[in-house]
Amino acid sequence: MESAAVVAGIKLSFPICPSLHPSLPNLSRTFNPSLSFPLKLQNQFPLTSHNVLQSASTLRPSATLSNNSSETIEVAEIDWDNLGFGLQNTDYMYIMKCTQGGTFSKGEIKRFGNIELNPAAGVLNYGQGLFEGLKAHRKQDGSILLFRPEENAERMKTGAERMCMPSPTTEQFVQAVKDTVLANKRWVPPPGKGSLYIRPLLLGSGAVLGLAPAPEYTFLIYVSPVGNYFKEGLAPINLIVENNLHRATPGGTGGVKTIGNYAAVLKAQSAAKANGYSDVLYLDCVHKRYLEEVSSCNIFVVKGNTISSPAIKGTILPGITRKSIIDVARSQGFQVEERLVSIDELLDADEVFCTGTAVVLSPVGSVTHLGQRVSYGEGGTGAVSQQLYTALTRLQMGLIEDERNWTVELK
Repeated sequence: MESAAVVAGIKLSFPICPSLHPSLPNLSRTFNPSLSFPLKLQNQFPLTSHNVLQSASTLRPSATLSNNSSETIEVAEIDWDNLGFGLQNTDYMYIMKCTQGGTFSKGEIKRFGNIELNPAAGVLNYGQGLFEGLKAHRKQDGSILLFRPEENAERMKTGAERMCMPSPTTEQFVQAVKDTVLANKRWVPPPGKGSLYIRPLLLGSGAVLGLAPAPEYTFLIYVSPVGNYFKEGLAPINLIVENNLHRATPGGTGGVKTIGNYAAVLKAQSAAKANGYSDVLYLDCVHKRYLEEVSSCNIFVVKGNTISSPAIKGTILPGITRKSIIDVARSQGFQVEERLVSIDELLDADEVFCTGTAVVLSPVGSVTHLGQRVSYGEGGTGAVSQQLYTALTRLQMGLIEDERNWTVELK
């Protein structure tokens, strides 16, 4: 099996397995996070590991994408039109480490692959771990846009403080995201075909037997090209309200993006999907009548010109897409309220929609509560949902001018 690269206008072919060519340069590089991406990694041949090619039957070594300047951009050749929200192994990942009480100081772009952990690692034994999620989009001119990466960095810092973990600085986090995306830029889908999902992780990787903060931490980023999170796409989804299980409790970790928050929703979510629902909507665990959030999304209720969303008070994740939609809605003349929102208001709403990095904005077609099913609209996407979705996605994809300075362009 061969891969290809173009050097000085000459197409070169070579086996993809680096072990067959020991003269090829080492693709793992140590760098100072304060430096920009010129690690000369982009000048290396963009190899894809042998096991990745074996596991992705639709993958071919390379393809080209024409841009407005009549230049070509290398992109991985996969079935972009049928890209779902699943893991597609890419070329590289980013790793940076530090000790407890220390600071992160340098990182490496490495081949994507398995990582090694001690069985006593804090993340495995006590769940000391956080993750983030953000996306990169390719513009028509071939450049790549990130959306508000500094917000993810700040949220990870807040979560790290709650979980007794050191965290990268905002500058380190953003630079690491840029470096990882550029190292994997051929995996950023063509315009309108999806996005590159970026997953930063902060793990207690050091060994610890007794309950205590781990002695070492690993910051890691990997990426995967993705399509729609829900198979329905922008089409309305169907939710069921969970009355017995709860996602978070006051004083807990519901307001930070710790890994344990998500395992807790799997039981209810699996049962919901088995019964034909798209996902689960959780209520507060005290009164059991106020909306919290969907398994991995924030929720909004529309009544007339007013859009309401549950207030962020420690049990609900402060979503970056949520925050962005609120700002966009207010700029378009909607009254937006962040407060307690009851189940009765939900059932009486004109429209309901969810927001999140993975889903962006997903309209809700129906909600089922205690056997009562309430539908919204006439089976299609509501006018408010469509308006806000269009405004936000056009900004994320670079189709309109970014007057808010929310996007970061990579060349």
